[in-house]
Amino acid sequence: MTDLHPDLRAAGLPPLDPPPSALAVGAHPDDVEFGAGGTLARWAAAGTRVTLLVVTDGSKGSWDPDADPAAVAARRTAEQQAAAAELGAAEVLHAGHVDGELEYSMALRGQVCEFIRKVRPAVVLSHDPWQRYQLHPDHRATGLAVVDGVVAARDHLFFPDQGLAAHRPTALLLWSPDEANHWEDVSGSLDRKVAALLCHTSQGTTTMGGAPDGEAARRSFATRIENRAAEVGRIAGLAAAEAFRRITP
Repeated sequence: MTDLHPDLRAAGLPPLDPPPSALAVGAHPDDVEFGAGGTLARWAAAGTRVTLLVVTDGSKGSWDPDADPAAVAARRTAEQQAAAAELGAAEVLHAGHVDGELEYSMALRGQVCEFIRKVRPAVVLSHDPWQRYQLHPDHRATGLAVVDGVVAARDHLFFPDQGLAAHRPTALLLWSPDEANHWEDVSGSLDRKVAALLCHTSQGTTTMGGAPDGEAARRSFATRIENRAAEVGRIAGLAAAEAFRRITP
């Protein structure tokens, strides 16, 4: 691994060792792969038990005016399962909320808390709810529910009716951070990130520039992902990286 930039060494935030377990929470199918796919693939290859939690059903993920939301949701669920296999994830969980209609609530916080207490991950990853100008309401609601759910999960007096033991993760990593303070080396796992993203063929026209349509488009998409990882890694002295806001619960 390339040495960290001096400013990052001084901050005392080296990459984490691959944890024994990780829970990555995305608002929609493919959010986890975009935000932390390279990190999760590297950890999974090193023995981390990776669990993915998708909060909404992805039913609005189409620009086709004739698309049936139920059919879109079913297709995206299958795509997420295939993508998880590419990452090496052990399990995919679904919270089942309607895409585009997610609202932050105590019930949502409790649901995320329950997932954390059941999975008992060493590291939790999700959207940064404080990212400036984050347009999608589902991303904001999911990120906030995860941050608050981590707090609830660690303290036994929150949601005692769940009948589950409290659990405190060792780290919370928020992707697409407003202010990054942690970088993970993905130079050896970008191929898995790209392969996982390409499983989401229903999103070819919405987020991937037609990548499923042919080899040239796939290569162009992969290059975009690689260039972004190189840009993110540059500040950390890494060939390719994913950036996070790291919080100790």
